[in-house]
Amino acid sequence: MGAGRSAMWAPHTSTPREIKERLDAERSGLPHVVFRNQSDEQVVTWLAGDLAAVGRLENCELCLQWDMGVSRVHAELQRIGDAWTLSDEALSRNGSFVNGKRVLGRRRLDDGDVLTFGSTTVIFRAPGRAYDRTEPARPLMKSSTVSPSDLCILIALCRPLQQHNRSSPATNREIADELCLSIPAVKRRLGVLFDRFGLENLSHNAKRARLADVALQTGLVAPFDFVS
Repeated sequence: MGAGRSAMWAPHTSTPREIKERLDAERSGLPHVVFRNQSDEQVVTWLAGDLAAVGRLENCELCLQWDMGVSRVHAELQRIGDAWTLSDEALSRNGSFVNGKRVLGRRRLDDGDVLTFGSTTVIFRAPGRAYDRTEPARPLMKSSTVSPSDLCILIALCRPLQQHNRSSPATNREIADELCLSIPAVKRRLGVLFDRFGLENLSHNAKRARLADVALQTGLVAPFDFVS
């Protein structure tokens, strides 16, 4: 991003404060974006109007002035009716991307889409709007289902599946080491989560795998939780 920083983000563990900030923003139901600035600090920016410019200029609503891969005026986030779109109509030199695919012209956004401008990853959130799209295999889990501390447990549980291409979630020891908890404390919190999601009758390994699957597939644990 800035001088001395790698363009690729290193693995990052969100702090409880950052997770609480994202949960509070989601519970508001208002559209917003989440990203990390040049100091690796989480930033939540509300989309208050109908148009938000993305770029390095200070008067851009989404100002990414440290990222030299971003043009002065790079792209626009625009509300059309009750939907949000990303528009990059020859504004940027390096292009804008949604979920890894370059945007040519205008692209409608869905809640949770991963936007990329230069080397900056931005998560688009519109939690209060249910767009007309194919229904997911299971209902989306609400953020109020778990506390910030339990969400930290879920993120640590899912991390090996997302970052290391492992076929099994994290062990109790791995979760304890990441969160600086005791193994008994991890077991207690996982037990509460197994009960909360109706998994108590499954075998030990099946419960862990199913809990990780539910967290990832419902969006309770999001891509932003695994990048820095």
